[in-house]
Amino acid sequence: MLQRLYIRNFALIEELEVEFDTGLNIVTGETGAGKSIIVGALKLILGDRASTDVVRQAGAKAVVEGMFDAASFPGLSELLRSHDIDEQPVLILRREVSAVQSRAFINDSPATVSVLREVASQLVDLHGQHDHQSLLRTDTHLDLVDGFGGLEGLVRSCEHEYAVTREIVQRREETASRERELRQEKEFLAFQLEEIDAVAPLDGEEEELEAERRILENAERLFEATSVLFELLYNSESAISDLLVRARNELQDLTRIDDTFDSISEEISSAQISVSEAAAFLQDYNSRIEFNPQRLTEIRERLIDFDRLKRKYGGTIAAVLALREDINDRYALATDFEGALFRLDEEFNAARSKLADVAFRLSSKRKAVAGRIESAIVSELANLGMPKSTFKIDLRSTEDADGWIDQGGVRYAVGPKGLDKGAFHISTNPGVEPLPLAKVASGGEVSRIMLALKSILAKSDRLPILIFDEIDTGISGAIAQRVGDCMVELGSYHQIIAITHLPQVAAAGDAHFRVEKENDGQATRTSMIRLSESARREEIASLLSGENITEASLKSARELIESRPRTGTTGL
Repeated sequence: MLQRLYIRNFALIEELEVEFDTGLNIVTGETGAGKSIIVGALKLILGDRASTDVVRQAGAKAVVEGMFDAASFPGLSELLRSHDIDEQPVLILRREVSAVQSRAFINDSPATVSVLREVASQLVDLHGQHDHQSLLRTDTHLDLVDGFGGLEGLVRSCEHEYAVTREIVQRREETASRERELRQEKEFLAFQLEEIDAVAPLDGEEEELEAERRILENAERLFEATSVLFELLYNSESAISDLLVRARNELQDLTRIDDTFDSISEEISSAQISVSEAAAFLQDYNSRIEFNPQRLTEIRERLIDFDRLKRKYGGTIAAVLALREDINDRYALATDFEGALFRLDEEFNAARSKLADVAFRLSSKRKAVAGRIESAIVSELANLGMPKSTFKIDLRSTEDADGWIDQGGVRYAVGPKGLDKGAFHISTNPGVEPLPLAKVASGGEVSRIMLALKSILAKSDRLPILIFDEIDTGISGAIAQRVGDCMVELGSYHQIIAITHLPQVAAAGDAHFRVEKENDGQATRTSMIRLSESARREEIASLLSGENITEASLKSARELIESRPRTGTTGL
């Protein structure tokens, strides 16, 4: 839910802070008081474009901040993580607008407006009398049907099978498009394989040969150096080993006089062992040195072959070996092209069979769900003063000669969500063919249709916050009372913020706010205050009778408030 809204230096608002309730929050105010400014501020944190005109005071910045209870939004955590935004128990969306720039923040971290809009779209649906609401977009209609029918699991299965089938189709198309190319380069591929295989380098072989080459090239120096070192350590008149023996003997004599020499004597003994081991290593190494010009020539020639392959096929032997594997795969494909296509066709047929099974089951269930929705909405529209209405959900599959799915010899187009395209159609007059919802002209009718849809689909709507900006324009009397009932029903599953001029709607609120405009002779300011029970009665009385509030209108307001149902807020 939206817990808190803070606005500063925005249009006519100097500073405003308001805390909303769960359930139905009512906002009223005289025409021109600034209700549209509140809506404009809300739109800003939902990702609308910012204009520098909204900055109230030159040289300052306008700030709009919304604080949301993050626990109310399933799936929000994954979305925030995908944009490297820290998760917190409270989600804060903020916009700052100055004369030179507009900035967006999510949980105090800078964000692009597009990311802010993406996050906000998971939280709030704002409906205005003249807005193109989400319900008027046909791309949302199929999702609403699936949500109402609990078909999300089947939709996910369809999306998976579609992705598998599409990947196979792409591989086959890529393979088929390369047929001429592969056939033309078959001989060249064979030549490349033969050239690489003639050398047949092994992984790690180059490093081993380089090490062996260095030893063979320096065999004479290694022989001389190890001979000299062995003589110095062990096999000369003044060999280090002999000197260490003399030193140890002297130290042993000194130790008998003063035992503090004992540790030095032990170190000399340790040095004797190290010198002896070093001398043994040098003698052994010296005895194994080879003077093999033939082997050196072989290594040099092989390394030359390696360099030739590297220049031609890659900078390293590892790159040459990787390219060889790719060349071999292409050669195998060129050699057995028809077989490769046949195997891909078998994969495709198996995949599209699974896709067809899921897609037809999904389509069948959608038709059943659509029938239930149609009946419920026709009944709801009758309650809203549209008793002659006809509502249809047009679920339609498209024949396509190149479609992946066929039934009874007819091929159909299929997408991630299956075979169906869905659109809501309505007729408000008997004998008139239902038309797409977006073509319904009357603002009042659009409002009631939308309310009927929202009431029926409330349990499946994924957005927990609904904002209604005077969608009840053109409605009065008993219909207005039913609109209020719809708002109450919606408030059981969503947090509702409703800007209204209808007393029947305002009387049903769980919390009531009034937008006011005042002028102190120097500046005009808009404010928004939470009404007490007595102030609420007066506000509803003014909605009933106008500026002149009478005892009769106050009594009517009290009776209206007492008679109105309250939200159960079961879904919040």
